[in-house]
Amino acid sequence: MMCAAPATSKARVRSPDSRSTFPNMPTAIIDGITTRYEVVGSGPPLLMFSPGGFDATLEKWSTLGVYAKTKMLDYLSKHYRCIIFDRRETGQSGGKLEPVTWAHYVAQGRGLLDHLKIERAHLMGGCMGCCPAAAFGVMHPSATLSMILYWPVGGARYRINSQQRFAEHLAFVNQHGLEAVVSLVATEGKSFGADPRGGPWAAVIRHDRAFADAFAGQDVDQYKLLVAGLGRALFDRDTAPGADPEDLMRLDIPALVVPGRDASHATSAARYLEECLPRAEYWDMPVDGQTEETVAPRLLSFLGAR
Repeated sequence: MMCAAPATSKARVRSPDSRSTFPNMPTAIIDGITTRYEVVGSGPPLLMFSPGGFDATLEKWSTLGVYAKTKMLDYLSKHYRCIIFDRRETGQSGGKLEPVTWAHYVAQGRGLLDHLKIERAHLMGGCMGCCPAAAFGVMHPSATLSMILYWPVGGARYRINSQQRFAEHLAFVNQHGLEAVVSLVATEGKSFGADPRGGPWAAVIRHDRAFADAFAGQDVDQYKLLVAGLGRALFDRDTAPGADPEDLMRLDIPALVVPGRDASHATSAARYLEECLPRAEYWDMPVDGQTEETVAPRLLSFLGAR
């Protein structure tokens, strides 16, 4: 079953309010963590959990792969109030050293809606963003109008590769220590997805000096336990992670599932969500057929019918 929303703990290392660091970026403080966000367009609210794996920044809706090719944000924002944001521990959002679960990512999205005084919204997840989108529907069904799950991550290769990323980070920590992690991130400036050695808090280390100092000074053995558990908890199955099947099967929420087809976005993960969600529509469109001409009309048709 899904975990409850995370509680705040003052003992945990966290990133302070970074609004002074990025004065031109809209931010909200959710559970003591800064969230960078933008609202694009007007109309019914559409909360969008960013694609990009462990570099899930709001820009990915316009710059990454199929999202850039189809220009879906441009079309969606003509009809909907699109709420896009950097997921915690990515981009310019802050972070906290704690056992992060999908429920924590859900709490960030729900907190952003509360900040904007929005009671109910459509949801959209891209790539790894499908995991918290589905989990949001489970945890807050009354706040969820519908869900679009675009290229959900999943599959055996995805689980293996994801857990390997955490293993590579732990190997680097074992060999070089936490100060070396901070030095590597400062020098290379890469995300966890681009260079696993920097770990899941690389983005926060890069832009928050106080967090970086606290990170380097923590107990290394406790940190290794934290990371080992985090990777195992997030990627615990050979299909789409995020929400348990029994919880998905109880949802009465319209959902549109759009499949990918590669090592990170196995078609089987999309079919699994179709199977588990009682009101799912599966858009059986090959990846090559997902173009600017086809995607926007399909997404808008689904949303407009809700």
